[in-house]
Amino acid sequence: MNIEKTRINIINCAKTYPDGTRGLQPVSLTIEPGEVIALLGPSGCGKTTLLRLLAGLESADPGSQILFADQDVTHLSVEKRGIGMVFQSYALFPQMTVQANIAYGLKVRGVPDQEQKQIVAELVDLVRLNGMEKKRPAELSGGQRQRVALARAVAVKPRVLLLDEPMAALDAKLKEALRDELAQLLRRLGITTVHVTHDQQEAMAIADRLAIMSAGQIVQVGDGESLYRKPAHPFVAQFLGRVNRVERDDKAMTNGVISFGDDAMLACPEHLRSQAAVLLRPEDIGIGPVVQGHPRATVERRIFLGDRVQFQLRTPDQQLLMAEQPGDTLFREGEVIGLHIDTARFLPAYDN
Repeated sequence: MNIEKTRINIINCAKTYPDGTRGLQPVSLTIEPGEVIALLGPSGCGKTTLLRLLAGLESADPGSQILFADQDVTHLSVEKRGIGMVFQSYALFPQMTVQANIAYGLKVRGVPDQEQKQIVAELVDLVRLNGMEKKRPAELSGGQRQRVALARAVAVKPRVLLLDEPMAALDAKLKEALRDELAQLLRRLGITTVHVTHDQQEAMAIADRLAIMSAGQIVQVGDGESLYRKPAHPFVAQFLGRVNRVERDDKAMTNGVISFGDDAMLACPEHLRSQAAVLLRPEDIGIGPVVQGHPRATVERRIFLGDRVQFQLRTPDQQLLMAEQPGDTLFREGEVIGLHIDTARFLPAYDN
């Protein structure tokens, strides 16, 4: 099934509601043809507002511009933009079969019956719903309903696919199973896709790039691994995954070290020497027997999580750290342990 790959250019796009509330600050973003990009952030950050502006469900402020390829669609109605949408609820017609749901948009557009049948057959095969064509949504699992909604959205060959929290209604185990499936399906379709979610793992698994949003702004854009390991904004560092904050007093800053109390200190990486605090992810703290002169801590709490164990640790200078280790790590509450930290893993806290 040949689908046009469309570049999206969002230029100084903003949204102010009639009561003066700013739903979206002016944002700019380029989405490459065929790229899957996730708009990721907490509730109220503006991600759904931006998606609705792309869809034409909301009107943008004066001066905003949205381009699909070379066409300015800023003021076009929904039906003239050439978009496909999958909502959180899937919005399938309960009385219609899988086949009829997928064909709905084609029928409305007056596509000849034979062509409808051909497109539906292709999509049923693509989303692996063979043998279920005559079933109704109530007879399908959550994952199967999601695939029907996706097939229906792309049947009309939209220029852009918009996904609004498409997995929010699924339970955690099913969601995990379907992440890879959705990612592979989007790659096979090759359609430019904007995916709104607040689920970090879902965004990282599915999208080529993430646009992290906070307070109506896009604060950083990049692939998941780069954003996680090299955040360029304090919000990104603390929003993606979990981080420990390690404070540095004047003496530590003067001496170019990161101190954990009891004269246990590590050399501070040169690019972080001016930072009054640094960040460290839980998985970057190794634990083992105490080694003289190296940081140590007391295990305050041990939480078994199946494949991993989470430790809450207290350093001699009363800093609280969280560490994550493989599930067979046996240190217990009350034990004093040694900390093994690669200083290259420290991140800036950006306070200054």
